[in-house]
Amino acid sequence: MIRVKIFQRYLLSSYIKNFLILFLALEFFYLGIDLLQYFKKLPDSANLQILYALYTFLNAINYTLPISIILAMIMTKFYLIRTNEIIALYASGISKNQVIKPIFLISLFITFIYIMLNFTNFTYSREYAHNILTHSSVSNSSKNLFLKYNNSYIYIQKLNPLKKSAEGIKIFDIKNGDLRAITDAKNANFLKDYWILNDVTVVYKPSLTLENAKLKMKHIKHLKTLKEFKPKIIENIYDGKNSFSITDAFGAIKLFLSQNVNIQKIRASLFLMVLFPLFAPLLNLILFYYMPISNRFFDLAILSSFFVFVSLATWAVLFMLVKMSLNGVILPEVGIAMPIFLLSLFSIYLYIKNK
Repeated sequence: MIRVKIFQRYLLSSYIKNFLILFLALEFFYLGIDLLQYFKKLPDSANLQILYALYTFLNAINYTLPISIILAMIMTKFYLIRTNEIIALYASGISKNQVIKPIFLISLFITFIYIMLNFTNFTYSREYAHNILTHSSVSNSSKNLFLKYNNSYIYIQKLNPLKKSAEGIKIFDIKNGDLRAITDAKNANFLKDYWILNDVTVVYKPSLTLENAKLKMKHIKHLKTLKEFKPKIIENIYDGKNSFSITDAFGAIKLFLSQNVNIQKIRASLFLMVLFPLFAPLLNLILFYYMPISNRFFDLAILSSFFVFVSLATWAVLFMLVKMSLNGVILPEVGIAMPIFLLSLFSIYLYIKNK
């Protein structure tokens, strides 16, 4: 038992070291190239420049993390092959499954951390960086929005998703195709899943009967309405964006499912954040079993390049399927969920085969 713990600790330390080197190198390379490309467009404010670099660094994680997870495994395995340590491990009675298990689990753990980050505003890093570059501000206000919510139509003159505030809101209440009332508010704030309208005027349409032919108006200081109609959901749906956090994606699906709104792109965004990252640890498992145990019959430089190419090609194909799903070309269940499911089945097959 002690021997197993020692070799697992050794494999973990080697893999984590390689992962950190690759991850940080790719991150700073991505950041450096981006800063060189957009240096002249950066605002003069030092604070905004730092924020832009931070958000760009965070956005790069979406691309560099899965590649780092896979390449770190390839580096670790080929180091073990070059030093003949992998043969020593197998000769001592340690199976392939026992060797890959700690590497697979730590890569899976890193992937789960990344998925948890997608519950936060981390998913909007690219948008924040773009706002700094184009508007010299982290937040960007959307203007003149017109949307449908249940049986109401909503006009918003100005929306600030980051501050969760809005100005010039009009709500047109429709029932059976007939306008019943118009709610007008100067401004509003989104608090605890509700919009709180301030300084509200409600105008009720008069009925056709002589007794109720008068126009009725009501002034309200605050009005609580539009449940779970989050500012970020409003902006993304109106602008046709695919960037959602997992929380906002679930909220949007729950909100629009009852309204018979097409949620295919929202599902694709959700699958991208929850399922797609799993391809990296699964591909680690698959590639490991196909790598040789000795360098006697192979040129390690050529062979390692081949496995790197296979990894990048697989990532490119899966990423292409993701883009097609986000654009509505194919169903997200086909473009994202099915490939991950097939990779999972093949990984399980190889794991059982090598017991």
